Amino acid sequence: MSNPIYNLAFDFGASSGRMILSKTEDGKITLEELHRFTNDPVRVGNVFYWDTFRLYHELKQGLKKAAAKKLPIESLAIDTWGVDYGLLDENDNLIGNPINYRDDRTIGIIEESDKLVPLKEQYARTGIQFMNFNTVYQMMADQKMRPSVLEKAKTLLFMPDLFVFFLTGKKVCEYSIASTGQLLDAQKRDYDYELLEKMGVRADLLQPLTMPGTVIGELLPEVVEETGLSGVKVVAVGEHDTASAVAGCPLEDENAAFLSCGTWSLLGMEIDEPILTEDAFKYNYTNEGGVEGKIRLLKNINGLWVMQNLRKNWCEFEYEVGFPDIIKASREAKRQDFIIDPNDPRFTAPYNMMKEVIGYCEEHGQGTPEGLGEIAMAIYNGLTQEYGKTVRNLEVISGKTVSCLNMVGGGIQDQLLCELTANAIQKPVVAGPIEGSVLGNILMQLKAMGHIQDRIEGRKLIKASFEQKIHQPK
Repeated sequence: MSNPIYNLAFDFGASSGRMILSKTEDGKITLEELHRFTNDPVRVGNVFYWDTFRLYHELKQGLKKAAAKKLPIESLAIDTWGVDYGLLDENDNLIGNPINYRDDRTIGIIEESDKLVPLKEQYARTGIQFMNFNTVYQMMADQKMRPSVLEKAKTLLFMPDLFVFFLTGKKVCEYSIASTGQLLDAQKRDYDYELLEKMGVRADLLQPLTMPGTVIGELLPEVVEETGLSGVKVVAVGEHDTASAVAGCPLEDENAAFLSCGTWSLLGMEIDEPILTEDAFKYNYTNEGGVEGKIRLLKNINGLWVMQNLRKNWCEFEYEVGFPDIIKASREAKRQDFIIDPNDPRFTAPYNMMKEVIGYCEEHGQGTPEGLGEIAMAIYNGLTQEYGKTVRNLEVISGKTVSCLNMVGGGIQDQLLCELTANAIQKPVVAGPIEGSVLGNILMQLKAMGHIQDRIEGRKLIKASFEQKIHQPK
């Protein structure tokens, strides 16, 4: 790596997105944020949609800013949240705007699917955690809610692949993002066509799987003309943001667990083969695809979404606060023992998170949290106690003793969260880097372009480039 290497990473989260310019030189990576934007879902009637074309507009705005740098940018890649998709008709027009996974059209669909294929059989084949927004359940719900759209559809593209199609005209389905949808045979690492047929889901909409680290193509001429960015390869990386976050997590050893901490909390271990045991089914752990053939054995936990919405509502109904204010109020709260279950459905997409947290505590005999600090502590305790339970169950399922927890993502900026997590799991927490998803995205671009050999070499590069902080349990 004698000359600087420049790459672009688009990281779309469920509440915001950004474009990061990466520079790799002299054995280190440096990052520069070129463009940031909010990701604001839109409710129309009773349906919760993604504002897809606005997100694509923001993506192109990022490309324009990158072009203005006049640097020899080699490649770009996109990672997003999982499970959601867009449908194209026979003329490749987007039909039926992509629906947000928090939409309630899939409520009760898991129970319906059990009548078609018993849940135990579904898990034995796919190894995926049962969540009502899994792609297979969304497709089942589409048959009821918008059958005419589904009837006209010829292609299904997951969200990152949809943006890749807009940029390149190429239709692909990246492996890690597909694995989030409960569509794949976990052991064969390919679509489970027999299962999909039993569940009445159209497998003909799906595209052939593409593995992370594959060059997909180049920007379309019209994209080059509009943005001014040319000569850039578009690469398939771990397009599920957690797949990229795990790829970019410099794990301490093979027994280290990871926690990607953002809107969602994804806690698990990187393993070689899926674990489809009775314990894995009972504890509802997921076996999602990772980079370089790895499996991410993990649990999805409703994460900082709850705290983000508490802040939003507090600013709306009380007064303006930032996250540092919430942390300070939590440390000073008179009562520190309030606790919620962050996975309770009432916290999925409420109109008023403050009201739901208070209501939960009252209904569970804890009394009434008073003030910002006590409400926030209920969330902190709920999250970190869930982390502790998840680590203990992970040890049962994997047969390993977790050595430490590597935390990446925006949540590590909250020192109180890191401290409480270390106490809850009674193991060291290694916090950093913040930009886990971006770095995993960049790592696989570097591999695709021939600059590094594998994720192990890439993680060493990341560890040499970014500071980590260790929190010991008390």
